Amino acid sequence: MALKMVKGSIDRMFDKNLQDLVRGIRNHKEDEAKYISQCIDEIKQELKQDNIAVKANAVCKLTYLQMLGYDISWAAFNIIEVMSASKFTFKRIGYLAASQCFHEGTDVIMLTTNQIRKDLSSPSQYDTGVALTGLSCFVTPDLARDLANDIMTLMSHTKPYIRKKAVLIMYKVFLKYPESLRPAFPRLKEKLEDPDPGVQSAAVNVICELARRNPKNYLSLAPLFFKLMTSSTNNWVLIKIIKLFGALTPLEPRLGKKLIEPLTNLIHSTSAMSLLYECVNTVIAVLISLSSGMPNHSASIQLCVQKLRILIEDSDQNLKYLGLLAMSKILRTHPKSVQAHKDLVLQCLDDKDESIRLRALDLLYGMVSKKNLMEIVKKLMTHVDKAEGTTYRDELLTKIIDICSQSNYQHITNFEWYISILVELTRLEGTRHGHLIAAQMLDVAIRVKAIRRFAVSQMSALLDSAHLVASSTQRNGLCEVLYAAAWICGEFSEHLQEPQQTLEAMLRPKVTTLPGHIQAVYVQNVVKLYASMLQQAERDSDTEAAQELTRLLAERLPQFVQSADLEVQERASCILQLVKHILKLQAKDVPVAEEVSALFAGELNPVAPKAQKKVPVPEGLDLDTWINEPPPDSESEDEMPKAIFHDETRHAKQQPPEAEEEELARRREARKQEQANNPFYIKSSPSPQKRYQDTPGVEHIPVVQIDLSVPLKVPGLPTSEQYVKLEEERRHRQRLEKERRRKKRKEKKGRPRRHSSLHTESEEDIAPAQQVDIVTEEMPENALPSDEDDKDPNDPYRALDIDLDKPLADSEKLPIQKHRNAEPSKSPEKEDVSALEKKSKKPRKKEKKHREKDREKKKKKERKSEDLDFWLSTSPPPAAVPGLSMEEPGVNAVVTAPEEEHEEPRRLEQDDEEQQQDPEKKPSKHKKKHKKEKEERPKEKKRSKKKLPSCDGAAGPVENGALEEEPLPPMSSYCLLAENSYVKMTYDIQGSLQKHSQVTVSIVLENQGHSILKNMELNVLDSLNTKLARPEGSSVHDGVPVPFQLPPGISNEAQFVFTIQSIVMAQKLKGTLSFIAKNEEGSTHEKLDFKLHFSCTSYLITTPCYSDAFAKLLESGDLNMSSIKVDGISMCFQNLLAKICFHHHFSVVERVDSCASLYSRSIQGHHVCLLVKKGEKSVSVDGKCSDSTLLSNLLEEVKATLAKC
Repeated sequence: MALKMVKGSIDRMFDKNLQDLVRGIRNHKEDEAKYISQCIDEIKQELKQDNIAVKANAVCKLTYLQMLGYDISWAAFNIIEVMSASKFTFKRIGYLAASQCFHEGTDVIMLTTNQIRKDLSSPSQYDTGVALTGLSCFVTPDLARDLANDIMTLMSHTKPYIRKKAVLIMYKVFLKYPESLRPAFPRLKEKLEDPDPGVQSAAVNVICELARRNPKNYLSLAPLFFKLMTSSTNNWVLIKIIKLFGALTPLEPRLGKKLIEPLTNLIHSTSAMSLLYECVNTVIAVLISLSSGMPNHSASIQLCVQKLRILIEDSDQNLKYLGLLAMSKILRTHPKSVQAHKDLVLQCLDDKDESIRLRALDLLYGMVSKKNLMEIVKKLMTHVDKAEGTTYRDELLTKIIDICSQSNYQHITNFEWYISILVELTRLEGTRHGHLIAAQMLDVAIRVKAIRRFAVSQMSALLDSAHLVASSTQRNGLCEVLYAAAWICGEFSEHLQEPQQTLEAMLRPKVTTLPGHIQAVYVQNVVKLYASMLQQAERDSDTEAAQELTRLLAERLPQFVQSADLEVQERASCILQLVKHILKLQAKDVPVAEEVSALFAGELNPVAPKAQKKVPVPEGLDLDTWINEPPPDSESEDEMPKAIFHDETRHAKQQPPEAEEEELARRREARKQEQANNPFYIKSSPSPQKRYQDTPGVEHIPVVQIDLSVPLKVPGLPTSEQYVKLEEERRHRQRLEKERRRKKRKEKKGRPRRHSSLHTESEEDIAPAQQVDIVTEEMPENALPSDEDDKDPNDPYRALDIDLDKPLADSEKLPIQKHRNAEPSKSPEKEDVSALEKKSKKPRKKEKKHREKDREKKKKKERKSEDLDFWLSTSPPPAAVPGLSMEEPGVNAVVTAPEEEHEEPRRLEQDDEEQQQDPEKKPSKHKKKHKKEKEERPKEKKRSKKKLPSCDGAAGPVENGALEEEPLPPMSSYCLLAENSYVKMTYDIQGSLQKHSQVTVSIVLENQGHSILKNMELNVLDSLNTKLARPEGSSVHDGVPVPFQLPPGISNEAQFVFTIQSIVMAQKLKGTLSFIAKNEEGSTHEKLDFKLHFSCTSYLITTPCYSDAFAKLLESGDLNMSSIKVDGISMCFQNLLAKICFHHHFSVVERVDSCASLYSRSIQGHHVCLLVKKGEKSVSVDGKCSDSTLLSNLLEEVKATLAKC
């Protein structure tokens, strides 16, 4: 044995270690692959040895080779062997190799489960740590399921080093095994308050990553994160928390009111730029969620903008970029705050960094207004002159056009100026956006009728310019502008000043060098122009001029017939034949102008870009079926196809044989020699395309320095600068005219006000020089709306969209693997003795204490998970007696027994002035009157566990709803609205005292089918009394879009606001929910009709009222009285009272035995008082209200509720 050990040690001395391997690879650069192949053979021999040190050394070398790109999956089993080594240094090598090469497809990965579990329970923290680190790299769904419970146990380890790693790896476990999220979440939540800052930081990281994709599930953690944000000093933790709040704020706008103050303090105090940026980002998100223009938060916006200005002015390019990025977010909601810093943004256009210049351009897009459009575009045009690099110049050109054309040209007041800008841009050499300029020219000429004369004059000048034709070789170059120029001059030829000159310009020989699609437009619009000129000539009885025009076309069109483009050929051939026919008719003095003009009568409207996509498929048409059946595969390929045309085979036979390359080259040289010797042959310079083909390669292309100081001015055309001066003069005249009218009106009315002279020009005061006609783009009949992109089905975060607030079911607990313990058989005597001992033994004190501790923990958890709504409410709770606030306890509301400390359901209130009630306080009068009962309570508690108290056992008066009887079964305030096979709709109506004559209808939409429901829209037929609040600009017939989609099996809630004029009577409104159901087979339009019932109860709001105020109200004499009586009631008074309070929005003022007084208030301020008395088998309700009709209708609804009891 000793000899074997010595021999093993000697062998190891001559083994190559990792350093030798690296050194050898460097020394064998010429035959590296061969050397590595030899090393792998040696490693395979080492892995066959029994010595674990040799195996570990071999695995270490394999790990390095894997980094070089070599496959080591064949050694997976040997890696597991090294992972199971008892020595930490070897174990670490095994886990490192596994973390690099193991994946879900590794076959032997299932063998690691027990080994990892063993390492996780190791007494050495380093063994546990290396196992956790390695597992995070190769965890699979099976490993996550089997080891989740072990890792969750380690989250409570005594060592912070282990706790931190366990918390972090839980994120990977959640992704692979989403079912572990709910059982592990309470413990993860505890780690947010861990004493160790590293563990706390890890927990924040994990929860923030989870909440990044599904923020709504973590809304209940807002109070805990708020506490961390205000107490933590770790900047990275603060950044994570602030990012999380940025995602939560859009879901709960009230959260924003809480966050504004601490975030503003952080912005003032922090010196860390990263934290400052995140704070500003979140403040922007908060203010967007609250409202776009709340005056209360203008100071916060100004603070953010000032801080961002500091970032933009910083010399660090990264900070400057982030400042511009955040500024663009503020611009969306508070444009005026950003527009004040226009000078700073314009300075950024001179920055050396192109990304900063592009970001500044994006900002300018949103800062444009009618006042400053010309100024901004003028500065951008100067930048176009100086810009270096075609990419940035193209971006500048695009941004100038985007800025001017946004929102149907709403900022342009003078379209002559805009046309001149577009014409100036045609001088921009080397741009690839000629088609963009052309599209704008066409759009403006079509939409703005008043500008057509000016546009035609400018386009005719462009047709004459030689530089555009010269740039015809570049794809998408400036020659694309000629497409628009030719079309505009042809379509609106009646506005041409010199049509003859334009016609000759369109027919000159150089035009044939243009791309085919532009030549085709030229040919087509030459005929339009010819038709217009022919009509004018015949109107003037100038037959000679008409014939001259026709001859001109007959002479020039053949050059287009010879074009290489088939489209140009076909158009030119057809038109040439038409012109020849006209020439014959003109020779006979036959007028033809009317017939030719009729070819182009009528205007062409623009077609919507997605019109073709939205054409509905006709019924009975299957697009997948063959129109003609395909030929069978058995048909021989060698078989010659039949001739389609009768001359085809004849022409094919007559074709001469192809000449060889040498023969072709000889003929070409002979032709060139003949042309050179021919004095009558006009020699032209080779075209740019030919020159490009003759160059030997790209590297030989000469680089020409372009003089960029040349201004973008078109000779002979008006510049945009003169229009800036003209526009200023026009606006000045408008202001003087308005001032004169205002003074006249004031002289008629009487004495003028003192501040009238301080009037400033607003956006609305600036009237455009030309009116824009918004032409509706044509769509096909019954067009389907475009489908949106579906979510990625492979997204791992979809499975983590889990409700974490529901109590944990037994089936959701994590599986725990246990060994079966074989119990030794006992003798019957011993079994009897042990049974007697168990009976005689009393519970130990330790067990009692343990149970008490568990109860205390549960109570603490209940207190800690205090209502998010209560935390979000900024108003303090009233110090007086709490009432039974039954406004909207949610979908499942439960009135709890006294053992649960009279915790009553509270309504989600969104108004700060609404009073909140403390659920843990008890009435002071009740305490004084029942001290004896309190002393006897511990004795009675034992009995109450065995036997429930009787319903009619109330002894003394109880004020404001301190009910002490059996719990009520769950009640839901949501009623069924309508349902079909696709969707189920339930609704609830809520009112608010702050929003006079308005109610909010919350509708829960549940997808019951297998299709995705999208483009949902709810529409309600308004009545004279009740109207649905629609988006601004919508008509009464338009619906309100539902702001979400519904995947199968998912439900979501949408809220709609209704305005009510009179609330004294119940009413019903007819409505329709329309939507698109999309599945694998396709999309279908569906709708669901419903009737929305507004009961009188839905206009009531649960309002607490004290007994003194209640008595004064009854004594005032301003209330009308009515009463009802219902027989056959067997329900106990406690549950009866709870039902009335819950379903009809009343609060208990005072209760004595089987008699209680209730109070509520309507959204329009009506006071409603009820006195409920219960007899043996009947209930009587006496009511008083300031409106008798409202009271009688309310009592009928209460009667209907009692009849169901």
